[in-house]
Amino acid sequence: MRHPVTVALTRLLAATSIAIAFAALAAAPVGAQESSYHVVATYPLGGDGGWDYLALDTVHNRLFIARSDRLMVVDPDKGTVLGEIPGFDRAHGIAFSYDRGHGFATSGADSTVTMFDLATLKVLGHTVVDADDDAILYDPESTHIFTMNGDANTASVIDAATGKRIGTIPLGGQPEFGVADGAGKIYINLEDKGAIVEVDAKAMKVTRNWSIAPCESPTGLAIDVAHERLFSVCRNRIMAISDASAGKVVTTVPIGSGVDAARFDPATGDAFASNGEGSLTVVHESGADEFQVVQTVPTMSGARTMELDLRSHRLYTVGAKFGAAPDHPTPANPRQRAPMVPGSFTLVVLGR
Repeated sequence: MRHPVTVALTRLLAATSIAIAFAALAAAPVGAQESSYHVVATYPLGGDGGWDYLALDTVHNRLFIARSDRLMVVDPDKGTVLGEIPGFDRAHGIAFSYDRGHGFATSGADSTVTMFDLATLKVLGHTVVDADDDAILYDPESTHIFTMNGDANTASVIDAATGKRIGTIPLGGQPEFGVADGAGKIYINLEDKGAIVEVDAKAMKVTRNWSIAPCESPTGLAIDVAHERLFSVCRNRIMAISDASAGKVVTTVPIGSGVDAARFDPATGDAFASNGEGSLTVVHESGADEFQVVQTVPTMSGARTMELDLRSHRLYTVGAKFGAAPDHPTPANPRQRAPMVPGSFTLVVLGR
């Protein structure tokens, strides 16, 4: 039988250990406590054609998906198709100007931007921009829309009220994706240069640029405004994290292959990379220069683009099932891409 003093001391130490554990848990960042993302729903959407960017209209709670010749509009909670906006030739990016009640979407093959009414989805007009318009964003400070024109190495500037083109910004490389900091600056990945350019939105000119080596072929870009950090996802399977104020890379972390989009959730401190291989990489920010991969979540083949709902902290991505790739390239399929299984296009929802 143990001595009563020994028993009492043991109980005291145990109680102290439990108290310390609870205190540490309470002090841990939200993302560190709840970094276990998983698929919470899958919704078959069907329909022919490829896809590109997703954009969430938080005012009307609708998810827009670019689908080759149209925009697909989906209820993100039920996975039901609410409507479509036709008339595109290689649809790419979607952006919203809530103060004007307008939506905008790019059409890369014919170099046009379609403006539509956000409430009714009615097409309001078209504007021709530079060649190969791809990603698109709205800058709230200048109230302008900016398109990333890959082949032209430019960004076109559109007035969000009228839908008219009002300027062109030479970028010195092929833009892939851009983000606004909400204070008048825009940051854009240059895919062919492995670099970021900073743009003054009101002056419509480049003010800085820097290399993000060892990143190769940066695609998606996300921003942590509070800490002035930029997250570039790169085709050589890394995420390059830059200090936007200093204009330099602070670190890199590994991600999956076939990446095309990035997002950042300021409430959790988590950054995301959606990988076409069928995975989502979760990177946690524990300090301004401290980042680590905390999870790799299986998604679906081809799920290379995504959207994040900052209200619910849910992520949306889309993918499909594919057949066997052809043995030889053809004029209709020079890249020997595997055919999509009809009806297999699916919305994948992830949560914590």
